[in-house]
Amino acid sequence: MPADYSLPRDACSYGYFLLAPNRWDVEEQSLSRPLRLPGGVVHTQLTQPAGPGTPLTAATSRTLSSADKASLRAQVTRMLRLDEDERHIAGFHRLDPRWKRSGRARLFRSPTMYEDVVKTITSCNVTWPGTVQMNRRLCEVLGEAPPGGAGGFPDQARVARARPEMLRARCRVGYRDARLIEVSRLFARGVIRPAWFEDPSTPDDDVYDALIDLPGVGPYAASNIMQLLGRYSRLPLDTESVRHGRTVLGMKGSSAQVMRQVRTHFAPFGAHAFRSYWFEMWRFYESKHGKAWTWERDSTGKLFTAAHLNAPSRIRRVDAASVGHSP
Repeated sequence: MPADYSLPRDACSYGYFLLAPNRWDVEEQSLSRPLRLPGGVVHTQLTQPAGPGTPLTAATSRTLSSADKASLRAQVTRMLRLDEDERHIAGFHRLDPRWKRSGRARLFRSPTMYEDVVKTITSCNVTWPGTVQMNRRLCEVLGEAPPGGAGGFPDQARVARARPEMLRARCRVGYRDARLIEVSRLFARGVIRPAWFEDPSTPDDDVYDALIDLPGVGPYAASNIMQLLGRYSRLPLDTESVRHGRTVLGMKGSSAQVMRQVRTHFAPFGAHAFRSYWFEMWRFYESKHGKAWTWERDSTGKLFTAAHLNAPSRIRRVDAASVGHSP
């Protein structure tokens, strides 16, 4: 457990904490969700009773076996990036001292690479409320629930067996139906090996090339999945990047020109470029609606992108996998 860890700050650090089956409880300052363990799905609630820098507590809906405990520990470690120790964080703060005082560095992600890939595919070419709805429906329709609880994130094998028309009609995933099934089959058959993608010795370029070959994954999605894998050198640029470049960084030009300027602006941060970029954007979001750990999932959490916080304009992430060209 890193000595600098703060559950509210570090769990509420990236938009996926707002997507089902994750639930952040503002009153209790706890993160809860079902997790799939060797002994079955279990509801888990994470808290930090003694505050930042102290151990986390995991309360579960049933007694766990030793195998369950090991799996839960591994999934929580991945989800909260507890394997990024203080030395790793200090390296980021040396490159970008703006975040040292607040301690910002870790970014929330899912307990598995599979869930991160699906969440990324469901965030392309759609407004944020649409992403929220798709993930909620996937959990409700295909997710396995612990006794008395809500559905967890669906197992890759179950999605692999689904019919495209069912995904489209009941989970409202639109054109993503066949692509989600295809990528789920690749995971279920072991063609996609998360250990290879997450191995630090695997070159970033090889990981990017492998990701962009996946169904439903284009340049934006591949770059976003890379940061979710702990590879922060690439920026997943989209319409929010253009908004940030123009309104916060004062950049001018077409969308493509602003995207290039944004990439150049953050290039000096090297291996930590995405962190610098994201926390700058996150700070802007919080300036509009308060700290993220005060956001209710079913209200502010549906509107956290700048376009929704400011006005009812629509914003979507554009990925070349769907529109046929790079932005």
